[in-house]
Formats: sequence, structure tokens, C-alpha cells
Amino acid sequence: MRSRYTAYVLGRQDYLLATWHPDFRPADLNLAADPPTKWLGLAIRCHEQIDDKHAIVEFVARYKIGGRAHRLHETSRFIRLGERWHYTDGDIHHS
Repeated sequence: MRSRYTAYVLGRQDYLLATWHPDFRPADLNLAADPPTKWLGLAIRCHEQIDDKHAIVEFVARYKIGGRAHRLHETSRFIRLGERWHYTDGDIHHS
């Protein structure tokens, strides 16, 4: 999760797509927002490895767009393919 957050901060679309499970991966990502997204921090709330191939991570990512602060609170699901965890999807928490 931390590496994917860092990839968003750095605009590393290649890494994000490579760590997205192929069954869920979008064809393309549009990371060039106008105005641009300024990422402010990541807090991992909890993580749980359900079995050897499935895990969840609950996190809050803070960011600004056009000077306005936002937060993304999500519980993400991951599946292990080989030695690497891949993001599948997640549930957004509206608070």
C-alpha cells in the first residue's frame, strides 16, 4: 500500500498498473489532474492478511486539489500473485 501511495505522489502510472491485479486493472490512468493533486500523507489504519493469497488494508490518504483539502478513506483488497501483492479494489468509507 505504501509503495502504491508513493507511486501516486510521484505520478508513476507504470508502477500503479503493474501492481494492479490484471482482472481489475484499468486500461489507463489519468494522473494529470488540473489543478494538480498534492498528496499530503498516508495513514494505515489496519491491515490483515486473511490467508496466504488475500489481504486487506484500511488507510486514509490526505491530499489537496486547488488549495482545498480532501481525504480518501478506503479499505483495499489485495491478492498475491507469485511473490507480489496486487491491488484488486476497495470500499470507500464516507465519514
